[in-house]
Amino acid sequence: MTAWGDLQAFQDLPRPAGLAVSPDGARLVTTVATPDPKRTRFRTALWEIDPAGERPARRLTRGTGESGPAFLPDGDLLFTSARPDPDEAEAADDAPAALWRLPPAGEAHVVGSRAGGIGPPVVACAAGTVVVGAKTLPGAVTDEDDAARRAARKARKIGAVLHAAHPVRYWDSDLGPDEERLLAGTVPADGVITWCDLTPTPARALGAFAVAPDGAAVVAEWEVPERHGGSRTTLVVVDIASGERRTLLDDPAADFGAPTISPDGTRLACVRETRSTATAPIDRTVLVVPLGGGDPQEVAPRWDRWPEELCWVGDALHVTADDAGRRPVFRVTPVSADPVRLTGDDGCYGDLVAAPDGSALYALRSAIDAPPAPVRLDPAAPDQRPVPLPGPAERAELSGLPGTLTEVTATAADGTPLRAWLALPDGDARAPLLLWIHGGPLGSWNAWQWRWNPWLMTARGYAVLLPDPALSTGYGRAFVARGWGAWGDAPYTDLMALTDAAAAHPRIDADSVAAMGGSFGGYMANWVAGHTDRFRAIVTHASLWALDGFGRTTDDPAYWRRELTPEMAARHSPHRHVDAITTPILVVHGDKDYRVPIGEGLALWWDLVAAWDGDPAEIPHRFLYFPDENHWILKPQHAVLWYETVLAFLDHHVRGRDWVVPELLR
Repeated sequence: MTAWGDLQAFQDLPRPAGLAVSPDGARLVTTVATPDPKRTRFRTALWEIDPAGERPARRLTRGTGESGPAFLPDGDLLFTSARPDPDEAEAADDAPAALWRLPPAGEAHVVGSRAGGIGPPVVACAAGTVVVGAKTLPGAVTDEDDAARRAARKARKIGAVLHAAHPVRYWDSDLGPDEERLLAGTVPADGVITWCDLTPTPARALGAFAVAPDGAAVVAEWEVPERHGGSRTTLVVVDIASGERRTLLDDPAADFGAPTISPDGTRLACVRETRSTATAPIDRTVLVVPLGGGDPQEVAPRWDRWPEELCWVGDALHVTADDAGRRPVFRVTPVSADPVRLTGDDGCYGDLVAAPDGSALYALRSAIDAPPAPVRLDPAAPDQRPVPLPGPAERAELSGLPGTLTEVTATAADGTPLRAWLALPDGDARAPLLLWIHGGPLGSWNAWQWRWNPWLMTARGYAVLLPDPALSTGYGRAFVARGWGAWGDAPYTDLMALTDAAAAHPRIDADSVAAMGGSFGGYMANWVAGHTDRFRAIVTHASLWALDGFGRTTDDPAYWRRELTPEMAARHSPHRHVDAITTPILVVHGDKDYRVPIGEGLALWWDLVAAWDGDPAEIPHRFLYFPDENHWILKPQHAVLWYETVLAFLDHHVRGRDWVVPELLR
């Protein structure tokens, strides 16, 4: 059976992520995730891809989870893994990730470790200096000291953390008591790295970092605390020889990120993101600044798109940015007025890496109708088509998509042009329509989805509408501003306009329509439920419900404080319209969701139950609760169960079929 007819077969499809290129340009390496034999978690392995596209991909590792591939100047490959070291007499089940070295011919062996684990390595391409992040308890001076402190906590079963600042959680993780430190060292010909601690007192300030080619310095994101619980992200330069730190970029009105050092080591490119307010959204621009210090220069200041990834190729920057339901690659230079679009297709590009000689650019390309796959690009040719490269060989059979993809357009109430993707099932029969609302809210439907895949729905006869309403990225700053601080206004009316346009398609059964959304999309699904009865069913996943309390309980209240004013929350909170809800709702929430805490799901479920005035045995709503999942449903067995429950709920309320509870929920 193909992946479209078997939900587990879909979960078994390999999922590539990240690319690393060797110093001679002859090798590409990616990580590929697949379920373990029990199909209860994903594990990753390293695969090699031929940049010339002539040889099939080959698997390099078969461990329990390799990641962070990076090449040394001599061509050996570094990666992190928590798999047992064959040289150790006994390996603990909860062993931290170590740094491994894999020569082109030979076995991998450990070259670096820390008691709290090693993060993905970044290598100075000329000098070979290796820099990693390593979790370390704040009172520890040496690795041995850190190990002793951890052992003492473990022996006494201590999990408590004493906080002195915010945040205390992030996504699904409790922060602390350990903190990220930067460690630097050189891989010896024989033996293990002797680490130098570059940031002995980081106080949780460290973020992403880049290493200069000559190994002299590291540029890192550095969080600076502010009054009232907030912080801003600056960029600092850390001298590797001395550990001396100086600030490169700092602005109280903006955050800086994605540091990327030019091949000659003289300049730094980064993304500057302005602070939002209650009435104005963020803005993102590309800056280039001399690494030694000086005035930053904005790149392509007239460009009305937001940069995502940055990659140097010679003197030019290659930038990805959302653009009308796609994410192309653009080429800009510090002196160019406007970027040049390199990719002329419908793809969404990411994980950009350049050939060392600048002759090629490599990326993982996906699209609404194509899973991620490695490709090669010409760094200078505009409007080109990518050259596919043979990817991982162990793929489940897709056998083509069970449907076709088209676009739908509409006009907003204020005259703004709107667009959406529409996935239609095969055949000529009229299909029920599923409105899928993306999260963010700053986002776009432009990439392949593993968690919300429309083709699993078209295989079962549904059409799926993937709209980009106000607040979506890829349409310019004004398009985002239309919905800023007014979530229930333009975003809602845009969704209804695009739903009307899709419902007018001759293949759509306009009387059989449902709505679904996750995160902010779940918020919109809740808002839709309280403002129209046109939908036969609604699925709301990890959704915001009561805005008056949400901001203070999430993992980043300082951010939400700027937008979720009391006035905004009072006007646009879905919970105020619970009495108007007549549509059956499937609520889905994970208990370890710290971005939209479980309290939102519990409050929504209680309000729906309390508002139901009929026979309690006939309540149409359901609550799918995952005690050990977070903002996303990540475990493969749970993802299958999620799809089974959603499909059963939709089939019952949209198609009138009997309600069938999935086997493992009975």
